[in-house]
This record gives sequence, C-alpha cells and structure tokens, in this order.
Amino acid sequence: MNLSSEGFIPVEGGNVYYRKVAGGPGTPLLVLHGGPGFAHGLLETLKALSNERPVIFYDQLGAGKSDRPKDPSLWQIERFVRELAQVRQSLGLDRVVLYGHSWGTMLAVDYMLTAPRGVEALILSSPCLSAKMWKSDADRLRLTLSTETQATLIRHETAGSTHSEEYQNAMWDYLKKFACRLDPIPEAVLAAFADGNMECYTQMWGPSEFHPTGNLKDYDRTPDLHRLQVPTYFVCGEFDEATPESTRKYAELAKARDFRVIPDCSHSALIENEGDYLKIIRDFCNIN
Repeated sequence: MNLSSEGFIPVEGGNVYYRKVAGGPGTPLLVLHGGPGFAHGLLETLKALSNERPVIFYDQLGAGKSDRPKDPSLWQIERFVRELAQVRQSLGLDRVVLYGHSWGTMLAVDYMLTAPRGVEALILSSPCLSAKMWKSDADRLRLTLSTETQATLIRHETAGSTHSEEYQNAMWDYLKKFACRLDPIPEAVLAAFADGNMECYTQMWGPSEFHPTGNLKDYDRTPDLHRLQVPTYFVCGEFDEATPESTRKYAELAKARDFRVIPDCSHSALIENEGDYLKIIRDFCNIN
C-alpha cells in the first residue's frame, strides 16, 4: 500500500473499480459512497486527507466505473456487506478507519454488526439509520416546499407515475434545499445524478430521496447502535435531509465519541463547505 493505484476487484456479481490515493503513515481511510447506485465522485475531495493516511475509494457494484449487471437479485444490502469484506481482503486492508456517507452509513453499520476485525474508527456522515425516521423527517421538510410542488409530488406518488418529468422536476425543489444548496447546482452533482444507476436505487430505496418504497423501506438499526464497539463519530449539515435531530439521536444511541453539525450546509456539506468538513473528518481520524 505504498503507491497510488487503481484497478478492479472481483466481487460477488462482477468487478468493482477502486482508487487508492497514497499518503502518510496513518491508518487508511476506506470510503463508502452514498446511493445506492451512485458513485464515489462527489467524495473525491476526501483525497486531501492523504497527506496523513492512504484514502481508498471504490464504486460499489452497479455504480460508476464498476460493472453494472442486470441481475436484480444483487441489489440487497447483505450482498453489499459481503462486497465490502471482499474489497478489504483484496486490498490487504487489515486496519482501516471506515467512513460512510448517506446510504454508505447503512452499509457501514451493517458491516460493523458482523464484527469485522481491524476497524479502528467509524465515521458516519449524513446518516440514514432508520428509514422510518428518514421518512418522517422528509415529510416534515416537504412541508416547506410550495403548495404547488407538494401537490405535484403527492399526485404522482399516488398515481404511481413518479417516473414522469413533472415529478422529477418537482423533486429538485426538495433537493435544492436539503441535498445541495449551492446555486447553481454544481455540474458534478448534476453529472452524478445523470450517471446514477436508477434500477439499483429504485429497487433498494425508491423513486426519490423522500419516498422510500424499496427493500430498504423498513431498514432500522436504531436498536443495534449500542452494539458498535469502535469509536464512532457523526456529522451532518444544518439543513441536511439527514436532519441534525435524527443524527443526534443516532449519536446518542451509539454513545458516539463526537457529533458535529456544519452550519449553512445540507447533505452535500463536503462540497458546500469543503474546508470545515475536511477539518472535522481529519479531526475524527486523528483523535482515536
């Protein structure tokens, strides 16, 4: 693990792309991106931490540069947990700090509940650890949208026409408040959505961030957070769809070492306030 590298790793269902950014002698940071079905690109800025430790990114199966098989049976969280173990083994990552963002926090927690060895700390950024709590928060946040937008969303969700252009346009009214508050929306964010594997995303989560209908719709790890046996850290944005209220609750249940809220930021705090976000993650990595 002394040189920067990239390549592909065979996992259950296909091959996944990885990229390692070489760095200092610290414990490697292994990054689990959001989604599911989206790639690691929006988290690339975390490579700035490589002056202290290697930073390893990988695109989960079905996303980014990884294979995109058409087998719907692959889109289950249990398979992604096994995939994570296979990535660690292939890269020889005996010791890691594990970082998850959004859906990546679900994956990280389920992986940690298998009691893997060598994880020195767990960082959960903009977490979703209860689909019920996420939906409850989203229902409240939707009330801040215009009456017209709310009516459009409800009409298409009721009719089962969430694939329509009208629904997709209305969805962005929500995303611009709680997923990325920059105006205009950065090209990288638009590109990430355009490249997302919506078959994977829809099967596992649903047609939008705020309408879970997939196989994760009943996901709830709040009863298990006390079982996390490594130093655990939480961070979210002030206006995050992963709300500070829910994130604080998760942190309390996990008896977290630290919990931070980044002012004036949403779900994309790394993009909206790169400096403060990187400092927080660097601090989390270094205080174990």
